[in-house]
Amino acid sequence: MSVSEMFAALQGALGQDQDIREVAGRARVGAGRCVVSAVAADGALWPQEIRKVVQTLEQTAREILTLLQGVHQGPGFQHIPKKCQKAREHFGTVRTQMESLKTKFPADQYYRFHEHWRFVLQRLVFLAAFVVYLESETLVTREAVAEILGIEADRERGFHLDIEDYLSGVLTLASELARLAVNSVTAGDYARPLRISAFINELDSGFRLLNLKNDSLRKRYDGLKYDVKKIEEVVYDLSIRGLNKEATVGAGGEK
Repeated sequence: MSVSEMFAALQGALGQDQDIREVAGRARVGAGRCVVSAVAADGALWPQEIRKVVQTLEQTAREILTLLQGVHQGPGFQHIPKKCQKAREHFGTVRTQMESLKTKFPADQYYRFHEHWRFVLQRLVFLAAFVVYLESETLVTREAVAEILGIEADRERGFHLDIEDYLSGVLTLASELARLAVNSVTAGDYARPLRISAFINELDSGFRLLNLKNDSLRKRYDGLKYDVKKIEEVVYDLSIRGLNKEATVGAGGEK
């Protein structure tokens, strides 16, 4: 399935998720002090317990990020398979932590506490997407990310990967790949920026199919055009130096 086909399939579910989130948000505001009283009556420790698990997730995410940042440095390209394998081992820890998080609040109150884990979940989506891209130079599906993280893709089945969280993580991937394109040239890999450019352009086309209501997500998407421009500048620089032809010949020889 192409990136555009993936995003076209997401559009319908995205609208439903956005509507549900809006309703949940109004319910939280409307409940006011009653919500606070209910939490106190039920055990007041849900937020604290959630934060404890989220902190462990944040630490694991930092460890994975530190590991993957090595691909930008010196001979890092040569060690991509090992780094991806090691990152997947860390995702085993993430799955265990996610199982713990699921037990810290009532299953039917996902959006009530969503803000507690939203940012770390977006970071983990980015990291999973980066691993998959480094392995296969493809965009990971939301279903595949959910499996990597040990959660559901379907909202009806419990603790799930919200579509907006998935999209935010993918946009972070675009910024990381713009950086990777620049560092690829420094490392003498002139073919990789061309492939990254094709991938990012397809990603941009996919996002254009979506009707984004979330202000934060729209702003994040606005940043994608700068990533596209940055990569285009790298490709243009390779072109005027004649290095893009060298990269194309080299890629043909590898095949």
